[in-house]
Amino acid sequence: MNEDAIVTAIAEIARSAHDRRILLGIGDDAALWQPSRSHRSAFTADMLVEGVHFTRDLMSLEDAGWRAMAANASDLAAMGARPVLATVSLGVPESAKPAEVLELYRGIAAAARASRLSVAGGDLSRAPAFTIAIAAVGEVRASNVKLRSGARTGDVIAVTGELGASRAGLEAAKEPSLLAGDLRQRALAAFRRPNARCDEGRFLAASRNVDAMMDCSDGLSTDLDRLCIASRLGACIRDVPVAESASAAARALGLDPQRFALAGGEDFELIAAIRPRAFKRLAAAFHARFGRKLYAVGTFRAQPGIEYDGEPLAREGWDHFAASTSAL
Repeated sequence: MNEDAIVTAIAEIARSAHDRRILLGIGDDAALWQPSRSHRSAFTADMLVEGVHFTRDLMSLEDAGWRAMAANASDLAAMGARPVLATVSLGVPESAKPAEVLELYRGIAAAARASRLSVAGGDLSRAPAFTIAIAAVGEVRASNVKLRSGARTGDVIAVTGELGASRAGLEAAKEPSLLAGDLRQRALAAFRRPNARCDEGRFLAASRNVDAMMDCSDGLSTDLDRLCIASRLGACIRDVPVAESASAAARALGLDPQRFALAGGEDFELIAAIRPRAFKRLAAAFHARFGRKLYAVGTFRAQPGIEYDGEPLAREGWDHFAASTSAL
């Protein structure tokens, strides 16, 4: 495999996502970008490693590339930022074929286009397994920046969509007989090709009645706990919107659908803290704009900890360093 040839091919794949503010993209020592004067820049980075975050018996390399880029776009969405550009560094195993590298990059480029991110450069290296390391930049008005630490007592906890579909897709990929027909296809699509809520993030960030946001990538039970800790609050969860495929998968596995969704990860919906008097109006505007519901799942409280169904709720989502969890 010749590195220069791979870089040239990658540059061609990424070229269609080029932004005019990128003065110099792939091919030099660094990219050059002309930022806007009136916005702040948001930076994020994420990594996917074969055998840790994905395996090829559950998804294609193109799907893995898509998911890697979508994870970065989702982080920008949670800040209320408009995605601008990304750099992509790939670790490639010695046994890999050039076609596999390009397959992976096609997924990266497709997800970048879907989120309106421009791929400006990156790096290639040998590695024990396919490794995708992406850094992304977005822009957001200073007045629209939403942090995890801004939630207030009494704020409504809202999510931008139903949960659990990605976990259902993971389970369906492991066990083909678990789901059938359209439910199976929707679950697999949610698992392999999740959509970052970039437009929804910008919409919510523009409202002064939204006090905090973060993305739900590691499961609601885990990510809401992180938001609560950052805001020095607790929460009561009353109801969890469960995707139809997740309900079906949970029932097939003998599990409670809401708890199944609470522990599911990589849905890439957004969690928002919204002032209670404004929620109904904002939810109506959200539905009018996106044709989907903005779901109220509970409220923030002064007492620490998260309560669901009258009982303390422990983290049950993905943790990179907990031996009992797995993204595979």
